Amino acid sequence: EELNEYRLVKRKEFEDLVRKVRWNVNAWVKYAKWEESQKDLPRARSVFERALDVEYRSLTLWLKYAEMEMSHKNINHARNVWDRACTLLPRVDQLWYKYIHMEEMVGNIGGARQVFERWMKWEPDHQGWRAYIRMELRYNEVDRARGVYERYVRCHPTVKAWVNYAKFEGKLGEISKARAVYETAVRELGLEANTIDLFEKFAKFEEFCKEVERARAIYKYALDNVPKKQAEELYKEYMHFEKKHGNKQEIEDVILRKRRFQYEEDLKKNPMNYDVWFDYIRLEESTGTHSSVRELYERAIANVPLAQEKRFWQRYIYLWINYALYEELEAEDVERTREVYRQCLKFIPHRTFSFSKVWILAAQFEIRQKNLAGARKIYGTAIGMAPKGKIFQSYTEMEMQLGNVDRCRVLYGKYLETQPANCEAWCKFSELEKNLGETERARAIFELAVSQAMLDRPEVLWKAYIDFEIGEGERERARELYDRLLERTKHVKVWISFARFEALPLHKLA
Repeated sequence: EELNEYRLVKRKEFEDLVRKVRWNVNAWVKYAKWEESQKDLPRARSVFERALDVEYRSLTLWLKYAEMEMSHKNINHARNVWDRACTLLPRVDQLWYKYIHMEEMVGNIGGARQVFERWMKWEPDHQGWRAYIRMELRYNEVDRARGVYERYVRCHPTVKAWVNYAKFEGKLGEISKARAVYETAVRELGLEANTIDLFEKFAKFEEFCKEVERARAIYKYALDNVPKKQAEELYKEYMHFEKKHGNKQEIEDVILRKRRFQYEEDLKKNPMNYDVWFDYIRLEESTGTHSSVRELYERAIANVPLAQEKRFWQRYIYLWINYALYEELEAEDVERTREVYRQCLKFIPHRTFSFSKVWILAAQFEIRQKNLAGARKIYGTAIGMAPKGKIFQSYTEMEMQLGNVDRCRVLYGKYLETQPANCEAWCKFSELEKNLGETERARAIFELAVSQAMLDRPEVLWKAYIDFEIGEGERERARELYDRLLERTKHVKVWISFARFEALPLHKLA
């Protein structure tokens, strides 16, 4: 009677508690545990069932419920609980593991296999598949385990899955099957296989099988495809492998690959480090093929300076120049050389700044190809977009060598239109006329020059004009020039030069 009264009071307390905090799983578990301690399993089951109606997603409830049934050896009841739990919460791995463990403990291997098959339909992670395989191997079901592996790598086509499959075959002594697994992995995964683990394990497997050439080929393929950040460890493995099995040439090849890797790492830190690009390209030019060198040049010139300032472009532009010279001299590909120059000139922001050297080199290339019209077109475009002194001088030199005097005069005219304060241009134009015997033209150019309001180096111009008159034997004209110069400046050097002029005969002054 007292016991019944105690149970009644206790049950009322538990009922009040779960009514107040019905979402509190611990309250339900305590209630069910108390009913179990009273040897009243039906009531305990009822409490668990009521709790599951409230919160069926609670892992604790399912585990405690099933453990209670198992502790009382109610296997069918426990099986029913696990079955419902796995149906409602298929993504909770612990429920599946517990269910399978129970089936194995009672010797129901077929049942355990069925549970695994149900679980595999939900495509669990690697551990779930590995657990299934381990169970099959515990009962020496090798063919079944192989079948599970086949499904495993289809479900999880990752390096980890394929390597585990290959190791499984290797441990069984199935060398040909293990090799086939590795080959299939590389073929199936494609570029995703470019991780160090697959190739390293494959190479070590071939080395273990005494297939040195196969292993070497795998290492080389891997070093060309594995992401550079993962390659350092692979280089060490490859170097160790070549020291064991390779010759001098192979070891040198590894060293070259190592240097390439180092350059890649440096460029990854700072792709704008053009000195590293130059060193890397020089290495590739000495050892690589035309296609590999071109690829490297293309990568290098893709790193365009961010700032529109000439000082940041000065090193970069030499990448283009070297690229063009390589195509012309080493690859002997005229069209590609022309295209490189064309693309380079397109990249340069000519409105902000330009590079005379590139224009001149592009024009000289066309001259070497006997394409005079192409060279003139480049020079003409250069004068229109970047009228610089070096471009005018190079263009006039070309025309002078061809004997086109009238073209030279036109060019100097445009030169002086764009840069009327450039004394060097005036002197060069005058010198041209003098060399042609056109004394009056030369004098007229000098007169026009000294009459300019602004000149960058007037002392050079006046000296050239005076020297010209002295060279022509015109002492009076030279004296007159000194007088005109002294009207503009009273510099002591002018007075000294004038005095020396008056003191010495013309033939000593010339």
